[in-house]
Amino acid sequence: MSKAITLLESTRVDHRAQADELLTQLLPHTGKAFRLGISGVPGVGKSTFIEALGLYLIGQGHRVAVLTIDPSSTVSGGSILGDKTRMEHLSVHEKAYIRPSPSSGTLGGVAEKTREAMLVCEAAGYDVVIVETVGVGQSEIAVAGMTDMFVLMQLPNAGDDLQAIKKGVMEIADLVVINKADIDKNAATRAEAQITSSLRLLSQHGNPENAHHDETLWHPKVVQISALLGQGVDAFWAAVTQFRQLQTANGRLATRREKQALAWMWERIDAGLKLAFRQHPQVKELLPQMQADVAAGRIAASTAARNLLQAQSNHALAAIK
Repeated sequence: MSKAITLLESTRVDHRAQADELLTQLLPHTGKAFRLGISGVPGVGKSTFIEALGLYLIGQGHRVAVLTIDPSSTVSGGSILGDKTRMEHLSVHEKAYIRPSPSSGTLGGVAEKTREAMLVCEAAGYDVVIVETVGVGQSEIAVAGMTDMFVLMQLPNAGDDLQAIKKGVMEIADLVVINKADIDKNAATRAEAQITSSLRLLSQHGNPENAHHDETLWHPKVVQISALLGQGVDAFWAAVTQFRQLQTANGRLATRREKQALAWMWERIDAGLKLAFRQHPQVKELLPQMQADVAAGRIAASTAARNLLQAQSNHALAAIK
């Protein structure tokens, strides 16, 4: 599995061809797992919670795969990849697989090849795949576009009512978890009330799909847990199970996956076009001068970009003629 994911993450042209062939072979064996995305600010206890959840699920007869993403250094490009170290019990369990990956500058809290890695885990027979994001703030929503359920973790003293409302990430959360509830039970209860109120407000004026009081639809909930003590993990999984049953019955789970597959295709097209543009001979020829002019302030960055795009376009038209 590790070799397969490494192959998928490779940027070498010959490896890309092998990776595409591998994915095509694996695809019929994927799609049966439940994909769970977990996000939250640094220090909220994502790794501790995932270990507690993973051990609980293994006890229930599941096989668990965890894909953890660590932020890459903008200076050296490296990552510590310490999430696996934190999960010392889960990482050595025979029914668990943990794969840390660097974000490598990819925005949204996930690595570039997270989707491909998920398919490898599913094909290997893991029926619960958990994606843990890097934990960098409010923009960390890419994981919601590749999982069946998006879980946002919060701290009891994370701010006031306004802080709970203003986070854009709150609008797309299917379930909000307040961790470390054992430290200050009163603060955790206040946070639960504030976030519940915020979710109700967002359902009325934000996401229209959550606005209906329809029992066949899922309405985002808030649960309190203590990952360190293992408290509330069973209630959390009960909520996840209810979500899965509802979304499967009303067809929204299948629709969500269809949209995600198409979004994945366009994301790879965008990445491929960017790579092809950088490697274009006309662009390569003009790029050093354009970069120098932009750096020196002789030309606007937008004008330089337009000139480079025009050079590629003119070359393509000449080739057609």
